[in-house]
Amino acid sequence: MQSLDVISINLWDIVISLLNLIILFILVKKFLFKPVNNMIAKRQEEVDKVYYDAYEAKKEADADREAWDEKMKSAKDEAKNLIDHAQSAARRREERIVSEAKDKAESIIRQAETQAKLERKKAKDDIKKEIVEVSTALANKMLEREINVSDHRSLISSVIDEIGNDDE
Repeated sequence: MQSLDVISINLWDIVISLLNLIILFILVKKFLFKPVNNMIAKRQEEVDKVYYDAYEAKKEADADREAWDEKMKSAKDEAKNLIDHAQSAARRREERIVSEAKDKAESIIRQAETQAKLERKKAKDDIKKEIVEVSTALANKMLEREINVSDHRSLISSVIDEIGNDDE
């Protein structure tokens, strides 16, 4: 059998190894773990700050977008109101122009009718005057032939009445 010296446990070796391990742990903790944790904490703070800034920027952008959407909506509403107002004003103007044109046309027609009546009456009066003149001349000629005056007047009156009634 072999000897157990090779497997023997030395208590001092274990204590020294444990002390080495504790010292190494303390050194790693002090010089490596704390700075790495501090560095990680700083980076985490920076990342959190970036996220917070991004969140704030997103909130601000959302607020700006909502304000812009509201302005666009109000601008569209205002444009629609302006268009509606312009269309109604154009319709009113169109109606006014058409009404004025109708009134003017009716006035022109009335003037033309009045003018035509006056011309017709003037023409009748002129024709009557000519008939009277012709009748007078005819009467003079007939008187020269010895026609009595009462026959002559009744003849002239009947001719004038017939001519006046025919033109109407």
